[in-house]
This record gives sequence, structure tokens and C-alpha cells, in this order.
Amino acid sequence: MVHLEYSVEKPLNREPDMEKLVSSFITAEGYDRNHGPIPHMDASTHRVSVSGLVTHALSLSIADLAALPQHTVVCALQCAGNRRHTMRTKLKEVSGIDWFDGAVMNCRWRGPLLCDVLAQAGVCLPAKDQRDGNDGDDDDADAHVAFACHQTPTQDDAYYGSSIPLSRALSRSASVLLALRMNNAPLPPNHGGPVRIVAPGIAGARSVKWLDGITVQRAESANYYQQHDYKILPPEADCAAAAAAWWPRVAALHDMPVNSVVGVPRSGSTVRGDERDGMVLVKGYALPAGAEGPVARVEVSGDGGETWVDAELVLRDDRDGNGGEEEEGEDDDADPAELKWAWCLWSARVKIARGKDRTVLSRATDASGNSQERCSQWNFRGVAYNGYGEATGLEVV
Repeated sequence: MVHLEYSVEKPLNREPDMEKLVSSFITAEGYDRNHGPIPHMDASTHRVSVSGLVTHALSLSIADLAALPQHTVVCALQCAGNRRHTMRTKLKEVSGIDWFDGAVMNCRWRGPLLCDVLAQAGVCLPAKDQRDGNDGDDDDADAHVAFACHQTPTQDDAYYGSSIPLSRALSRSASVLLALRMNNAPLPPNHGGPVRIVAPGIAGARSVKWLDGITVQRAESANYYQQHDYKILPPEADCAAAAAAWWPRVAALHDMPVNSVVGVPRSGSTVRGDERDGMVLVKGYALPAGAEGPVARVEVSGDGGETWVDAELVLRDDRDGNGGEEEEGEDDDADPAELKWAWCLWSARVKIARGKDRTVLSRATDASGNSQERCSQWNFRGVAYNGYGEATGLEVV
């Protein structure tokens, strides 16, 4: 019997202290985002099914997954609602629980690639019937790979489900994993153990925890959390009634945008400038857009954006170059290219005038040239906010 912690009505949702979060390139204790209880499952008996449009349906044990070639990726997982508090307070009210800037974690994930699992099953997309208006050729542009956790009910559906495009799932370079390990240890229950999906660059809602089902299908997941939750609705969808008409018309959120956050000093705090030059040490993190990393530049301003200085970037963990100490018998395949999915930590010494109600801003640019704008456009669910990072209400003495 699966042991459950917390409830459907009040699942565990929390984010870490920001100063602690930005103190380490690899996140030891990340955020928790759940829509139901946390199941504690027996890894020795748990199985993952692979079904749908495949040649061979599979039922894989954790041992089966561990026997496949293992792949390591250092990447950040980010809740789609990260920084929602800024959107609701800076722009206007949104629908969703109140996340500040810490709904993100940068970890070292290890397990078999999804594309290798699907290769075992044999993806088979027969041509659509001509009665459906198809010319008979294969048409997989809308095909998805759906992920499910049936271990527990959720707040809004009988189970938790999501999906990503089949093209992304089959791409070896997309590095989508069935993660069995996190930071060189077995995946803990609160982060999806014994197995979860890790889809780098994509909103964390698609990285389904406690995975028990994979389905290749013609269309995206019909689950509530794919269809009615993590979407960027247009501004005219400004209430639940208005949003109802837009849910089926707007694509599910996948790639997250370029972003940065000021972690230190925290908003509303008192900071002391250096006695010699008045400079203040500012630290934070930055994330690339989707698959377009790594972060190439972070700029910081202490005068409301009039002038900017370049921050120093930490783009890897110097202990082994991939974000963790090597484990005996574990080959290191997290080469520098794989770090394109990771966040970077940054720091800068910035001149801020003494006084009250001061603000520090940050803006990031990734390797593909995506850069933050001063403010995001408002959306009903308050997702994917990526205006300038900021610490406001500072008193500089």
C-alpha cells in the first residue's frame, strides 16, 4: 500500500529561502509544487507502462530502467508560476497560489533518455484515415507523448497528467529523462521518487513526478493540468468566466522564457554600502529561455535602469564541472553542452545611493540573444513572468 503525506485539499507547496537558494550552484533543497498528496512508493515493485501508438507495449520496473544506458543532465526545473507574486502586485491580481522568486531548483538528474525508452517500444504512427481529411501520409505534427501519475487523486482531476510534443520526446538533444537519481542520490519521494520525467527548459508542470504511465498519442494530454491550468491566456481573458472560452484555443505552456532574479539583498531589507566606495554586493540567479542557453550575460542596475554593470557569472560547479561529486562507477556524461539547460548564479558590486525606498534591477540575456524586458504582459494565471529581476524598498545606509 502506498503511504501518502499531506492531502488533496492542502498539498505541500513551498519555496526555499532566497539567500540559501542562490548560495549553491546545485540545489540541495528545492521548491515543492504539488496538486495532491506525496506518495511514498516501493521502488522494488513500482512499474512504468509504455502504451498507445507503439509496436510493443512495455511494463518497466525501476531495475529495467536502471539497466538502460544512463544519461546525466544538469538543468533547472522551474514552476510555471515562479514570480507570480510580482505579476499580481506589480500589474494586477491573478489566479493562482502566491509564488515569490524561489519556485526553481538547479539539480543534477540521471536516468535513461525518454527517446531510448520509446525506441524499445517502437513508436508507430499509422497514417490517419482519409475519411478524416488526411491524404494518407503520416502526420505526426500534433502527436504527443503523455505522462501520468495515477498514484493519488489531485485537486482538479482524478490523476495528474501532462504531455510534450512527440518530436521533443524523440530528440536525443532535448535530453528528456526518466530521472531515477537527483544530485547523485536516489530520487526522494517529494521530488517524484522512484521515477519522474525531467524535461529540460520546459515548465516544471510537464516533468511529471511519481511516473507510472507513458502514452504515445495523436493529441496532447486531455488532463486538466494540460488543458486548463498552465497556459498564457491573452489579456482579455481577465476573469474565470472570460478565460473559459480561451482554454481550448491557447496552446499549453512549454518553453519557459529567459529570466533573472535578485536574491540578495531581499526586498524591504536594510543594506550597508561599503565604507570605502559605497558599493553594495548583489547576488541572484538567471535562467535561459527554453533550449536556448546557457545564460550569456546578466546586467545589474542600482539606479532604476539608468546605468548597468555586468555581473560575474557562475555557470558550472567547479568540483567536477557538472554539478556534483562523481559517484564510484558512475560515468560523467554531463559535458559542457548539457549545461545549456542549467541556471547561472551571478554577483555584482553596484553603486546605490544612500537612503530609503531604493531598488536594484537585473536583466539576463542567453546565448541565443533572448533578453528580459522591463515588465511582462499580464495573464490570468500569472505564469511565465519574466520582467526585470528586482529587490525593492531597500534602505541603504
